[in-house]
Amino acid sequence: MSAGAHPPGHDDETVMGHAVSLAAQVRRSTSPNPWVGCVIRTADGRWFDGATEPPGGRHAERVALDAAAAAGADTAGAHVWCTLEPCSHHGRTPPCADALVAAGVSRVVVALGDPDPQVAGGGLARLSQAGVEVIAGVAAASVADQLAPYLHHRRTGRPFVVLKMAASLDGRTAAADGSSRWITGETARREVHRLRADSDAVIVGAGTVRADDPELTTRLVEGPDARRVVLGTAPVGARVHPCLEWQGPLDDLLAHLGAEGVLQVLVEGGARVAADFHRARLVDRYVVHLAPAFMGGDDGAAVFSGLGATTIGGMWRGRLVSVRPLGDDLEVIVEPQ
Repeated sequence: MSAGAHPPGHDDETVMGHAVSLAAQVRRSTSPNPWVGCVIRTADGRWFDGATEPPGGRHAERVALDAAAAAGADTAGAHVWCTLEPCSHHGRTPPCADALVAAGVSRVVVALGDPDPQVAGGGLARLSQAGVEVIAGVAAASVADQLAPYLHHRRTGRPFVVLKMAASLDGRTAAADGSSRWITGETARREVHRLRADSDAVIVGAGTVRADDPELTTRLVEGPDARRVVLGTAPVGARVHPCLEWQGPLDDLLAHLGAEGVLQVLVEGGARVAADFHRARLVDRYVVHLAPAFMGGDDGAAVFSGLGATTIGGMWRGRLVSVRPLGDDLEVIVEPQ
């Protein structure tokens, strides 16, 4: 929706849906800041968009306000829809809540409050104190899913952990001779590259590096390369270099990455690394790609190495988030209860 255009509907849910789509367009360029979308409708019915710029740039509200100013629009009495609470503190940019007040807007609709301790309700309070009508919670579930890594990081200080696994239908990730390329097809592999592009870091074990010599770069989709982390020591000359080689506990690794502004990490394996993250209850989202194939025995490598639950009652059970086809394969996403 360009400046001056009308959205398909004017109700809060519809306009917020457009703001969500604006945020999605900048998902891979704003970290460690949240990817946020903003829509402004002036009192005379003109529409303006904004989305967060890369770090150091303008927040979504500023982008939309600047677009209105550039068009000579009067923002007094304007209505604003924003996917996340406007900031109320001085960081790299001035507070967006102050900018909205100065612009004279009369109504601000937000999906979610910002859990960042520097905001945490302060933006909404600033608007309310200035006499601006504030509506919160519109499309909250959609935005909570879109901003899950950011919200998790601000609440815990750690990155959101996505564990990706690929297996045959009988749960095997490699054949008895160690060969594992390729269990899934091209569409599923492209989805893995999308996950890399959406992540700030990708983690593998040194055994995977020795066996497969992966690059762990984003090549099949447009997007940035994630920071590469190897648990253990990567061989000299391995394609994963340059990388962070980590020897300590996983808890400490996540705290270290979180302190450096990493919002999401993608764990790609192998079986021991997957098991270590799983058993430590450090996984926030499981992404499983299943190929319509069977190894046909128990001599291939399993998804997790080591001992599992000894009873049915001791099995880990999660919440099924989604199931969808990826070409000939199937993607199953599960999250903890």
